[in-house]
Amino acid sequence: MVWSLFLLITRLPAHTDTPQTLLRAAAALWVANVLVFASWYWRLDAGGPNARDRRKDHDKGAFLFPQMIMPDEDVGAGAPDSWITFLAFNTSTAFSPTDVPVLSPWAKLMMIVQASISLTTVALIAARAVNIL
Repeated sequence: MVWSLFLLITRLPAHTDTPQTLLRAAAALWVANVLVFASWYWRLDAGGPNARDRRKDHDKGAFLFPQMIMPDEDVGAGAPDSWITFLAFNTSTAFSPTDVPVLSPWAKLMMIVQASISLTTVALIAARAVNIL
């Protein structure tokens, strides 16, 4: 994903790609960014899915989801595993974790990388494509 982003950025000055190609590439990179980081967060948070399943509570994670501080009867459907995709989507869209405090250094670093990839994708590639239109 990072290599694809680098290749697209280096191709921008040549002006060889059509706006449609650039927009498709930017959309594909953005979606890949959300999915890749959601899977990493899911795999690494609180020791991974197997470790989370063995615990009664999700209290040792890298993220503090709002649902984790609500009484159990108010939480409703979903679990930390399903909230991770929402976190990755927000990070790629708002370039920040929005409503989820990030507690561990590794998660903060990963969110910096994810937001940087998303910002570069939107600011350079998509903006260039819109400029050509």
